[in-house]
Amino acid sequence: MTTPVRASDKPYRVEVEKGKAYYWCACGKSSKQPFCDGSHKDTDITPVKYEAQEAKTVSFCGCKATKKQPLCDGSHKK
Repeated sequence: MTTPVRASDKPYRVEVEKGKAYYWCACGKSSKQPFCDGSHKDTDITPVKYEAQEAKTVSFCGCKATKKQPLCDGSHKK
């Protein structure tokens, strides 16, 4: 598998903690969206690490088509 599965038609808004690392599911197969649960192991796709520089709300991509991985860039609207 080289093409991700569209997990959602909307972004996932998440409160992130300063200094914490998050692993965004890039394959779309995780049952813990938007984060990785290891479901990518049978694919050629790997999760993307996001390190929060500050505590805030971010929008993680749900459609898996963003050009700004792991954050939403509005690709789900196209």
